[in-house]
Amino acid sequence: MQVKIIPEPNEEVLVIRPFEQGAEPGNQRMFKGEKGELWWYSSNELWLGLGKTPKLPAITKIFRSLFFKRKDRWPVSITLDARGKSAEWVGNAVNGIVLGGYDLQLYKTEPKPLSTFFETGTLFVAADEGAIVQQSAENALKTGRVQKRIMDLMNAPSNYKKPLMLAEWGKQSGEANGYSVEVLEKDRLEDLGMHALLAVNKGSTDPPVMIVLEYIPEHYTQTVALVGKGVTFDTGGISIKPSANMHLMKSDMGGAAAVLGTVELAAQLKLPVRIVGVIPSTENVVDGSAMKPGDVIGSYAGKTIEVIDTDAEGRLILADGLHYAVKHYQPDVLIDLATLTGSIIQTLGYEAAGLFSTDDGLADALLEAGERTGERLWRLPVWDEYKEEISSDIADIKNYHGKPMAGAIVAAKFLEVFTAEHPAWAHLDIAGTAFGDIEFAPGRAGTAYGVRLLISYLSKLG
Repeated sequence: MQVKIIPEPNEEVLVIRPFEQGAEPGNQRMFKGEKGELWWYSSNELWLGLGKTPKLPAITKIFRSLFFKRKDRWPVSITLDARGKSAEWVGNAVNGIVLGGYDLQLYKTEPKPLSTFFETGTLFVAADEGAIVQQSAENALKTGRVQKRIMDLMNAPSNYKKPLMLAEWGKQSGEANGYSVEVLEKDRLEDLGMHALLAVNKGSTDPPVMIVLEYIPEHYTQTVALVGKGVTFDTGGISIKPSANMHLMKSDMGGAAAVLGTVELAAQLKLPVRIVGVIPSTENVVDGSAMKPGDVIGSYAGKTIEVIDTDAEGRLILADGLHYAVKHYQPDVLIDLATLTGSIIQTLGYEAAGLFSTDDGLADALLEAGERTGERLWRLPVWDEYKEEISSDIADIKNYHGKPMAGAIVAAKFLEVFTAEHPAWAHLDIAGTAFGDIEFAPGRAGTAYGVRLLISYLSKLG
């Protein structure tokens, strides 16, 4: 799909005219402008209701839903009448239109047809400010394409995304988009002393990796390190999960996916910020060699960890990833993302991710980015009073407190130990937002949560 900005609507193709509730023309009985309401004013003119004073993230969802529901019926050329709308409004609309063409049929031998509009079609946008709107639309187009790639990655089953396959995805992206990728394989991890990552991997026949991405723009003043949890499948290990929804654990690399997508998109948009992505990746499965509850393991930071629950494995591999990022890159800002705890879903449901940080400025900037993009966050405490929950009798720290309360907070306190007291660190628990109930699937599917959030945050640093 290509986007062209024009001064007036192209009446020779289908024209979509969006109207807010209370601002629509014509017969009130026939069209009220309610959110998602459609009215065919003529065979070549579709009116779309936006509801009352919609926020920008709502614009993305409205267009995403509209284009997805009719994804097999769109003509090859469409005009969006966006006269009087801001460049940012147009960007959100275009992003929604691109996402509306997402096709979940990854491995079907006879997939249902998808309109050619999404691949080779043209979206004409009638708008007032040509150059500014064109740039916003182009950025939205790139963003949507990256999000769709990340959705594919999230929705792929674990036999199609082993840790080494995840690394290969990163290398191909780096080659295509001009950033460097280093893959630390098992021998190298052993030499470095990545004991926590290696311990989680002990039950798997597929070796672990640490994927290190580095995007360096021509000019920059800040370095941001992003660390993403890359558990490509999580059985829970010896502390095994119930079988009912275990198939969804193919999504336990949502943090890694967000980091991969953010670095790829940042390189395409040429953001003036140096970005380092660190992704520890492994399966967490079961065999006779698997890590056991009660084991004491080491870590790259040199601290010993008592393993109370092998299903609290994400924080173990993040411990090595966080310390590696701090030690080797000395970033100005350190952010980790992980589908880490069921506790955060119990707390916030599927509408927001948990934000943990002792840096008020960083927390506020991330919260604002969440509101701008609709990838919302809610801040929770990381007070030192919670430290005793991870105190161990026989090791420096334990990985789980075993109590039915404050699970997400205790996990954050565990991670904090491995940040070397970095002054600008934030942890995002995205367990409820990375894989959710959306229109793309009758069940749950990947959302690409984190990509727009982080790009919005990073864009304000340049």
